[in-house]
Amino acid sequence: QCQLSGLWRNDQDSLMEISVLRDNGDFQGQYLTRVTLSGGCAQISPLRGAQQQLGEEGWPTFAFTVRWDKFSNASTAFVGQCFVDAGGKETLSTMWLLREAVGSLEEDWKATR
Repeated sequence: QCQLSGLWRNDQDSLMEISVLRDNGDFQGQYLTRVTLSGGCAQISPLRGAQQQLGEEGWPTFAFTVRWDKFSNASTAFVGQCFVDAGGKETLSTMWLLREAVGSLEEDWKATR
């Protein structure tokens, strides 16, 4: 079974560490992004989420949010599923939505990626 806690690296070389995974599936950790809207250097931001609890078999789904702390006015929500291949390698497959703050309702169309 896939273990969500630990250190993960994505294809953009960002790091996510899930340090607390509670029995009810709630988790927290930190996200070190290498990709910033401002083009700046890597930044650490807090994350919180929940994993769908399954029995002994199956691949758990999860969701979490990242509050881009101190360097951006954006928030991102991730959803995904954890898989283990025949060799035992764990992989998280995720999709995300990023929401930037805009100054007016007329600018709403450009706020979500």
